[in-house]
Amino acid sequence: MNRPATAPAVIHLRDATIGYGDVPIVRGADLTVGPGEAVAVLGSNGSGKTTLARGLLGLAAVLGGDVELLGAPVGRLSHRPPAQRGRVGYVPQRHSVTGAVPATVREVVGVGRLAHLGLFRRLGAADRAAVTDAVAAVGLADRLDDPVAALSGGQQRRVLVARALAAEPELLIMDEPTAGVDAASQEALAGVLARVSSGGTTLVVVTHETAPLAGVLTRAVVVDHGRISYDGPLLPGHTLDEPDPHHHPHDTAPRGYRMDQPTVTTRRGGSAEQGR
Repeated sequence: MNRPATAPAVIHLRDATIGYGDVPIVRGADLTVGPGEAVAVLGSNGSGKTTLARGLLGLAAVLGGDVELLGAPVGRLSHRPPAQRGRVGYVPQRHSVTGAVPATVREVVGVGRLAHLGLFRRLGAADRAAVTDAVAAVGLADRLDDPVAALSGGQQRRVLVARALAAEPELLIMDEPTAGVDAASQEALAGVLARVSSGGTTLVVVTHETAPLAGVLTRAVVVDHGRISYDGPLLPGHTLDEPDPHHHPHDTAPRGYRMDQPTVTTRRGGSAEQGR
């Protein structure tokens, strides 16, 4: 999808190939995401959608082409001055933040400030305020000093979001944030992301299910067999119509990737299911 260059791109991929070792998983990807966009990265298991996100984070290898984040080639953000670190927040695909060492919500979320501090500096007043604000943003202000292990799975998921928000990122990448959590936690997360998005943070959400975040995500990038097969609007209740010789130029029916049961219309009167 081509867009006017009104602001520097937050994400820019040009003919990018991403994989592990020397094995390509995502091939020939072209993608530009501008400031403040809220993008769903969709696809079936094994399609390459998570590899695409990991390539943005430097967790998968860029085997060809160009991958830039916030104006810098991936892999070089860590070499920027401390004031420019922490610009990318990441919520991994996991349901728990518990470990062998007991930790409180405050302590876990405080880790999100390390990108601004370095490993050997202590949190200052501004950092502590950022942690408190991030925990409040996910609706857990009353659990700030509780052990994370005492929280439900959905609440622990929200702690991971708060940890990413504590860094005050310009870009927030999330991998399956609504998977395996209850409806109440999904609703709470949607509210958090709506506020974050309205504040100008760019969102990239890798997901199987868009319905819980229907009020937040507006653009779909579909990955199919390692290639981007669709990049366009994410609209409830509509399908993406491919070029049709019978299409009338004055037909103004909405076009977009269907959220409840993603399909791609291949001809009038028939469709082929996407992402099997």
